[in-house]
Amino acid sequence: MTNWLPDLSRGSGPVYLRLADSIESAISSGALPAGSKLPPQRNLAYDIGVTIGTIGRAYALVHERGLVAGEVGRGTYVLNRSESPPGEQTDPLTISLGGTRLQDAPADKIRFDTTAAPDLGQGKIIAGILAEIGEQHLSEISSYSRSFPKNWFESGRRWLARSGWTPEAENIVPTLGAHAAAISVIAAVSAPGDKIVFENLSYTQISRSARLLGRRTVTVDFDEQGVIPDDFERLCQQQHPKLAFLMPTVHNPTVTIMPYERRAAIAAIARKHGVWLIEDDLYGGMADDDTPLIASLAPDRTFLVSGLSKSVAAGVRGGWVACPPHFAQRIRVTHRMITGGLPFILAETCARLVESGVAHEIRKQSVEELSRRVRIAREQLQGFEFASHLHAPFLWLKLPEPWMSGTFKNAAFRDGVLVDDEDEFKAARGDKSYHRVRVGLSSPKTGQELISGLMILRRLLENGGSAYDGEI
Repeated sequence: MTNWLPDLSRGSGPVYLRLADSIESAISSGALPAGSKLPPQRNLAYDIGVTIGTIGRAYALVHERGLVAGEVGRGTYVLNRSESPPGEQTDPLTISLGGTRLQDAPADKIRFDTTAAPDLGQGKIIAGILAEIGEQHLSEISSYSRSFPKNWFESGRRWLARSGWTPEAENIVPTLGAHAAAISVIAAVSAPGDKIVFENLSYTQISRSARLLGRRTVTVDFDEQGVIPDDFERLCQQQHPKLAFLMPTVHNPTVTIMPYERRAAIAAIARKHGVWLIEDDLYGGMADDDTPLIASLAPDRTFLVSGLSKSVAAGVRGGWVACPPHFAQRIRVTHRMITGGLPFILAETCARLVESGVAHEIRKQSVEELSRRVRIAREQLQGFEFASHLHAPFLWLKLPEPWMSGTFKNAAFRDGVLVDDEDEFKAARGDKSYHRVRVGLSSPKTGQELISGLMILRRLLENGGSAYDGEI
């Protein structure tokens, strides 16, 4: 074991980040050669006068950078990068944009790291629609989509309609899912260097994609009711953002539903400061919540996006965006430039699913199945703190001391379960720790697999991390 101690006098920012940078510098200089063992977390925490949680976050970060590896019962070792597999030699851009999820999830793990629609046998229905389209539109599916049939817009109008509000068909743009819809809006109404507002915790694949497009990320504070209007006003006054990305109904990952008063305040502030809004309603249609959409309060500056991935089928890549008046053509062209174009066979499949009522029926069945799973999760995790919604495919689990989010995620991985740590949802680097993980419930194939995974998590929660001292 090495006697190395870090020099934290250099640099700025949180202690865990300076510690991670110090470890990386020591590895680069040879002070921590390949194969050397990092000090156990408890020992290092005592030596430098910080909490074990701080050490855990730093070790998790250097692990994500591909510099070290941990083995249960043995500790954390510096990797020999010249001999490590190509997949572990990750460039800085990949690290900054990739999030904390594994690029290729092992097949032998229980997947609590996804919220795609549960498998209810809808694949057979979709296969039948695909075959029907193949027989009826041979020329269309073998070429580019040069014209968009009216049913593609009408189906989007029907799918996005909610809480007494229905968009006009002329303002609808069919897209390759809600993600593509949001990115197309960002690309269309902002320019490189513009600032985009995200909640401190958010669906960060959008924020990372925005940074890839050259946009800058600023974060707004939230509480148990969602975005705090006063902080949003402060950001608008001081940072002059171009656009804000929000999830008012069943926020991912906190499950929060923003009340009407907050939505009205956010809409008024956005209008006052000329800020565009993207309202991600991907989980909204599942929630059985009648709070008015922000799009209904500020239709002149809100882009409402949703799709089929969470409630019908993720594989068909179906989505729509309802635009403010006169913006549909710009978003449609931008979407084509960003994605390469909308495949006829996918867009027609999604339209037929909605038009026939099948999509709504599958969504109803998905909600019923998810409600059953949420009840099981509530029972299995009884006694621990978490936020959940009966119709949402995930819960936001609070970790007891001394667990850190990244440490718990790695411990769960070793025991056969994939969960998302809180860093996966942080739109920007910050000091705040929530000590939570997101547990997705839609992927397990059977009830027994669901219960088995939840029992593993419960054992870890009860364990208090004692079996993982000194590990990443």
